[in-house]
Amino acid sequence: MTLVAIEKTDLIGAEQLAAFLERRMADVILRDASNGPHKEGVKAAPSTNTADAYVCSKAYAESSGGVSAVVETARGLKASRVLIIANNGDGDFSIRTEMNGNLIHLNMAATDCIEPFLSPEYPSNYSLQMACTLLLDDDYVAVADQKSLELMALARRVSKTDVTVFMNGPTGTGKEVMARFIHNHSGRRDAPFVAVNCAAIPENMLEAILFGHEKGAFTGASTANKGIFRAADGGTLLLDEISEMPLGLQAKLLRALQEKKVTPLGSQRELDVDVRVIATTNRNMVTEVREGRFREDLFYRLNVFPLTTRHLHERKDDIIAISTILLKRHCMQDSTLPALHACAAETLMAYHWPGNVRELENVLQRALVLCVDSQITAEDIMVDGVVDTQLSEHRLSLTDRQPELRT
Repeated sequence: MTLVAIEKTDLIGAEQLAAFLERRMADVILRDASNGPHKEGVKAAPSTNTADAYVCSKAYAESSGGVSAVVETARGLKASRVLIIANNGDGDFSIRTEMNGNLIHLNMAATDCIEPFLSPEYPSNYSLQMACTLLLDDDYVAVADQKSLELMALARRVSKTDVTVFMNGPTGTGKEVMARFIHNHSGRRDAPFVAVNCAAIPENMLEAILFGHEKGAFTGASTANKGIFRAADGGTLLLDEISEMPLGLQAKLLRALQEKKVTPLGSQRELDVDVRVIATTNRNMVTEVREGRFREDLFYRLNVFPLTTRHLHERKDDIIAISTILLKRHCMQDSTLPALHACAAETLMAYHWPGNVRELENVLQRALVLCVDSQITAEDIMVDGVVDTQLSEHRLSLTDRQPELRT
């Protein structure tokens, strides 16, 4: 669990940043240079002598001896990442890094430094959401919506146990992300996490991939393969789109789950396996069972603890938080991360996202291509179905602006 120490002196939005980090399941402690550690409604980790990351304002850094003094403070806390936030209210969003990316200078957008953008209940503060993304690694999930927070809290409780989890939800709503979150917060986190898409593997190969095979077990089996059950031994196995699994193989999977043993193709010997299974689907499984496409006994074996993910349009407060992760994923360096203008954020929040997070990722990649001077505006947000029309309008707007750019 990452612990972030925030020096609140002269830091606009310190409480909001702390709230955003806690919603992403990080531990936070607010510090005050004159009064020592200050908790003020924020749950702190038991020890305040160390931290994984340290945050302060640019004004505090300048008054306390400069960047070198801040780095020394971070070293005293054994923090590996330092974020210095400038929030003078009259600049554009920008990021600059030093020390191989471990020292980050973030200048907040002017609009993010005023009310109501500084309220902890306002999740669309792009500057502070991006600060969270820069401070935390990929084990943390970007959530801000109350429904998502409740789901993540439940997933975190489930992660402390070894029960089988069955996740149902529309395509592109983060089921694999949720599965990785459960694995990363479980006692199996140091063991493998193995994911297999049951819909993407040919039916005649699925059994061999799941349970392994001996050399010569079938044509082309020139070497033995232990299969993904044994590859995930001690860890977590994600069976994605489990509803696509053939009925004949479902019986063998049921036995493997019941007995915790697998028999590789071409072998007569059962082998013990210790895996935590997480299965996902985007179908109505009660209907699948009723119509005979999925075994009832396997369904009840898998459906020990059900979790349901929601459409993105049902949790709009997550959109900006998720966008920061997607933008970071597609920018080669943190220093090239773009500003997201308030008008662009409003456009993202207003759209209904039938393709969920996958569509959001596509739209943001287009915006990265189209934006000028790393500034994403509403004109750069082009949604599926009207891309050609919007691109034409975008070209016209660029043509109209060219004479102004040359003067």
